[in-house]
Parts: sequence; C-alpha cells; structure tokens
Amino acid sequence: MKKTYFLGLLCVVLMICGCATIYITKTGKGYFPPTDPDEIEILITKPDRSFTEIATVTTQNWATAEAAKMHNSLRTKSAPLGANAVILISSGIAPNGRYWASGVAIRYKDK
Repeated sequence: MKKTYFLGLLCVVLMICGCATIYITKTGKGYFPPTDPDEIEILITKPDRSFTEIATVTTQNWATAEAAKMHNSLRTKSAPLGANAVILISSGIAPNGRYWASGVAIRYKDK
C-alpha cells in the first residue's frame, strides 16, 4: 500500500514539474555540415541576409528564469543540422507558468 501511494505521488510530482523538451522537424532539402553551437545566433526578426530554412524548432516547459538555458538548448539541437541561426517566431508563458518558444533553424546562403 505504501509503495503504491509513493509511486502515485512520484508520478504526480513528475507530471507537475516536468522536463523541458525540444522538438525539431526537418523542413529543408539536403544536408549541411554541423556548425558550432556557440556560433548559432538567436534572432527575433528575419535577417537581411538570404538564408535557407532547415527545420522548425519548438521548445516548452522552461522556467521563466531559464531563457538563456532554453536558447542554448536550441543552439545545441540546431547545430548538427548545420544551422547558423534560429529565428524565434513566437514565444510565451503557458497556463502552467512555464516558458515556450517556436521558430525556424536557418542556414545563411553566403556561408
């Protein structure tokens, strides 16, 4: 009985706290060599340079104080695709008080 109660309580706690997640869907054709995550830009406006869209990126369930960690995780997940930047299209705070964002990973054509 105690074991069942503890496991149930643990499941509830994990569902409430949750872990941050990142979803990437490749949308562009072809493959590019991986880039250095530290060199990937996080943008909130479309750059003036011409670019190719590589993938859509969505992340959720971040504490509002963890915006820098969220950006770094987007960089880390976009680097293997060969991205030079991630353009954040939208972001906000979900009803559970956690931060989310979505955008596109891009590669500059002049690189």
